[in-house]
Amino acid sequence: MVTLKDIACGQRVRVKRLSGEGPVKRRIMDMGITKGVEIYVRKVAPFGDPVEITVRGYELSLRKIDAEMIEVE
Repeated sequence: MVTLKDIACGQRVRVKRLSGEGPVKRRIMDMGITKGVEIYVRKVAPFGDPVEITVRGYELSLRKIDAEMIEVE
């Protein structure tokens, strides 16, 4: 299983599945990260937290713990 946390800077991926429960999963979905959407990884901080991505035309920063919940292909 490959998650968004494992993706290197400059790569494009597609969301395969979201894990997580309740409000955390809902918050990720509210940010526009849903199954099938394309994500471009813009920057990764030196220690991997946060990850800066572009999704649905806007820029977003995710914590590493949230990026682990997003399975990609």
